[in-house]
Amino acid sequence: MPEKHALRNTTLVGLNDVKRPPISGWQEFLKEGKQFLATADKAFTIKREAFNTEILYNLVAMAIEKLIMARLLKSGNLPYNHTMHDLVESMEEFLPGDLKDLGEELKALDAFQEICDLENYTIVAPTETEVARMIDLGRRVAELVQTQTSQ
Repeated sequence: MPEKHALRNTTLVGLNDVKRPPISGWQEFLKEGKQFLATADKAFTIKREAFNTEILYNLVAMAIEKLIMARLLKSGNLPYNHTMHDLVESMEEFLPGDLKDLGEELKALDAFQEICDLENYTIVAPTETEVARMIDLGRRVAELVQTQTSQ
């Protein structure tokens, strides 16, 4: 009987408690994410004609994807896929709370391009106001990831 009481005081280890080593290359993802975001920000600010709202959307989406990948790789985890939904779900599974309240905003970015089905894809050009919000979202993601990866 005393053995049962000892078991009650034991903490069980779950899969999420296992610490994985970082996956190499996360620093490159972080650097590239910042570069994509800086390019989008500068092109939007100076209103470069070649950078329409669709291109800016894609630059911001690539920036956010690279930044979140950097965070996941540093934690030793990989996402199931690279849509915003998949990236957010992976963050919530492997690093709960790290995205703070940005998850829904990030998932909303998928609505602009649904291109997984080659026969029924949709591309919606965002407005300049929406692009400005996307760039701001990218900045917030960059700030979070920079803080989290420097620890």
